Amino acid sequence: MKEIITIIRPKKVNATKEALVQLGITSMTAIPVLGRGKQKGIDGEVNIEYRKGILEQNKGAGMKYIPKRYLCLVVSDENADAVIDTIIKINQTGQIGDGKIFVCPVEDALRIRTDEQGEDAIN
Repeated sequence: MKEIITIIRPKKVNATKEALVQLGITSMTAIPVLGRGKQKGIDGEVNIEYRKGILEQNKGAGMKYIPKRYLCLVVSDENADAVIDTIIKINQTGQIGDGKIFVCPVEDALRIRTDEQGEDAIN
C-alpha cells in the first residue's frame, strides 16, 4: 500500500476528486492549509479572490503563505501509479504553484469498526 500526499490549488480539488472517483478511488482526506515554496509565497497564479486578503494581512510586504489543499489517500500498490498520473493530469498547469506529490510506503491499515486489516481496510 502507498500513502499519496498531495498539495494542490484549492480550485482543483473538485476536478481531482471527480477524476479519482472515475478510477474507483473514493476515500481521501482533504484539509485546507497555508504554505509556500521556493517563491516564498509569491504564487504564479493571479487569483485576486485570495491574494487581496493575504496582501492586506501582510501590509503589502508580499505574500507569506498561499492557500492550498492537502489531500491524503492510501491506495493499493497496483493503483498508486494511476492515482499519481491522474493527480498530475488534473493539476499540472505549468505555472508556479501547481503543487507537490509525496509517496510513502504504508506498512499496514486497520479499520477500527470491523477489525479489517491491510488492503481490506482501505477498500
